[in-house]
Amino acid sequence: IDNENGYFLGSIICINTTTDSINSPKFEVVDGQQRLTTISLLLAALFTMLNDVYQDLDEEQQADVLQLKRKLVLKKTQSDIRVIPQSQNNNRDDYMGLLSEKKIIPPCTMPKFAGNRRILKSYYYFTKRIEALINEANNAIAAMFQIMDKINSAILVMIEVSNHADAYTLFESLNNRGTPLTAVDLIKNLLLARLDQRGDGDISYYFSRWKEVIDHLGDDYSTQERFFRQNYNAFRRSLNEPFVKDDRSYPLGIVATRSTLLDIYEKIVDNDPKAFLDKISENSGIYSTIILQKTDSLSSELQDSYLDLQRVQGVPAYLLLLYLYKKQSVLAIRDTDIVAINKILVNFFVRRNLTDVPPTRDLTRLFMNFIEEIEQNNYTGDNVREKLREKIISQSATNAVFEEKLRGSVYDENSGATRFILCMIAKYGMTKENEKDLWRMNSSNQFVWTIEHIFPQGQSIPHCWVDMIAGGDRAKAKELQALYVHTFGNLTITGYNSNLGSKSFIEKKERKDSNGAYIGYRNGLNLNVDVCDKNKWTVDIIKARTGTLVTQILTMFQL
Repeated sequence: IDNENGYFLGSIICINTTTDSINSPKFEVVDGQQRLTTISLLLAALFTMLNDVYQDLDEEQQADVLQLKRKLVLKKTQSDIRVIPQSQNNNRDDYMGLLSEKKIIPPCTMPKFAGNRRILKSYYYFTKRIEALINEANNAIAAMFQIMDKINSAILVMIEVSNHADAYTLFESLNNRGTPLTAVDLIKNLLLARLDQRGDGDISYYFSRWKEVIDHLGDDYSTQERFFRQNYNAFRRSLNEPFVKDDRSYPLGIVATRSTLLDIYEKIVDNDPKAFLDKISENSGIYSTIILQKTDSLSSELQDSYLDLQRVQGVPAYLLLLYLYKKQSVLAIRDTDIVAINKILVNFFVRRNLTDVPPTRDLTRLFMNFIEEIEQNNYTGDNVREKLREKIISQSATNAVFEEKLRGSVYDENSGATRFILCMIAKYGMTKENEKDLWRMNSSNQFVWTIEHIFPQGQSIPHCWVDMIAGGDRAKAKELQALYVHTFGNLTITGYNSNLGSKSFIEKKERKDSNGAYIGYRNGLNLNVDVCDKNKWTVDIIKARTGTLVTQILTMFQL
């Protein structure tokens, strides 16, 4: 209203759902539902106010008012509304009740408490805005028709696509319009639309069930999308069964990816939306325990094993765990078996993250193929665990390759994997009395306990370190730094890394806080015991400590 004529209102994306050519065309609005509903409420407010002065209008103006009504209801029936809001949150019933109350459609009941919800609040907001403009004008009727001209001249682009997958692809290309719809949003919209069309029950009930699915997964969209991909990849055999019509085993798709996700789920939802919601609700509940969104039912051992897998970035294995947990009784797998399987997976990812074998692109297929082996060979119980171990060993780098990586500049290769290994070494030396949370985050979402380079990294090596490492030869110190600074022998964990920095070895070792508590290498971690008993730090000590730690790591993370 405040803009010039021809104002651009944006675009809406629709799917043509017309089933015959006789009746009026029908479109499912994939993106733009709120925009269309808002425009309709503005039109309804303007129509009501013009209709109140209908007898004072000339013939041409009366025709314009009738034409305005046609933007709200179809001409043939006088009751079929043009824009049909979604049912959830009483939007549709409130909208119908409002149009009925304003004599735009035949009588229908106004839902209870409609005045407290968004539809009526928006309508009366527009009414007040129009009244304010009228009060500022010399001619009330002319002012209202000026508003109508503004609305009629506004531009709204409708983009028609053939299915939800195309809508998502298009939406991604138009994502400069604020917060874009996601694939998960579109799956939800499709699901609720299909359930509503079938009349299988109260749509608000189904909406609340969908919210439970999202609650299981948490607010992070990447987690939500990953679940839907992994859900298909874990259960693709059973999900494809209703669609198999020829010799193709997986007509929905070999693997769910970000680009194929919506196309796959559109077909699944269209086939049986209620069954889909039942299964996705159950599976998301299982997934919530794997990602530790819900932990009430987990033993401390199982929770710790999931936590280790999460910390080692073992997310690709979640699809296997989702399958195993869902089939737990059929496969005769106990929680203790899941703990043991998680240990195998943690060891696998430690080795993979340092060697890059197998490459990241092959991880999803690795676990999907193992699920296929379980189904084809009817693995159960201990057999599942042992066959998984064999599968992983066959796909992993050899011990020789792993050891070679461990002896190199691990921090430079993969600082995340290096930190995990150091924390695990420190963890195994803890008791309940001296336990420390090495994964605690500060207010900036950074680890409190971080990797400390004993012989400092950085271009400017302090004089004290040049003297200790290279007998005062700065060029040699730089050469030795390049070779050994990022190796395990020169790394440890401290909670006050920024306070140590480039201080001398003795200062780093003996540093205390204002309360007299050790915050340097005498911080109580077993990882630092063989550092604290040294009075100097040399290349020979670094090499020897690297050898000791590598031997320990090979034992801890053997397959």
